[in-house]
Amino acid sequence: MNTIQIGGLVSFTTIDYPGKLACVLFLVGCPIRCAYCSNPHLISVGAGEYDPEKVFDWLKSRVGKLEAVVFSGGEALMQGAALFDYMRRVRALGFKIGLHTNGFYPENLAMVTDLVDWIGLDYKALKSKYEKLTGIDIAYERMIKSLDVWAKTGKPCEVRTTCDPRFVTPDDLRKIAHDVASRGIKNFAVQKYIPHFEDDTNATTATMRNAFFNDDELRDEINSLFNSVTWRE
Repeated sequence: MNTIQIGGLVSFTTIDYPGKLACVLFLVGCPIRCAYCSNPHLISVGAGEYDPEKVFDWLKSRVGKLEAVVFSGGEALMQGAALFDYMRRVRALGFKIGLHTNGFYPENLAMVTDLVDWIGLDYKALKSKYEKLTGIDIAYERMIKSLDVWAKTGKPCEVRTTCDPRFVTPDDLRKIAHDVASRGIKNFAVQKYIPHFEDDTNATTATMRNAFFNDDELRDEINSLFNSVTWRE
């Protein structure tokens, strides 16, 4: 692959890179198959809908207006060297670089620690449930390696867990939070599961999805572990 394959673009966001005005580039291709994937059209590797050079020209026009460019997916790190080269070019324009990742490529993450300023990393479930959720038996181990790789950089990040009741219980969330905190991470996010498709809607109830947010004891315990916890309902 000679250049990155871009399958989507959000031209302006205030929520995808904390404290920065940013845009998001969604890259195609993902090695895992999450049961609740909200971007299934980005899973398969193939030609992106957006010409990377035209996107780069557009980014030039955003210098002084945006502060950061976030690479998301799919799984952006799946694109390897092509991604690294594009990040370097974007960084040379003066943008901060953000990355949303599922952590499946710790070796690739290690190669961009000098290029990326902030990451959002998905810690999806306990180890015992990770394969059921992602369809891949090595996804948990790779995610943990990525988490540790980034923690060693000392750069900011957000580790987040989406609370799909089919795969995460309130007690699971508590254990995940303690594990994340033990690895030196300062910022954690708890994300409410929002069904995107009819089958998913029928599999859970609003009461089940809200349970994580209505448990004051759980919230207080998790809040005490980090400098910052974001509860996204």
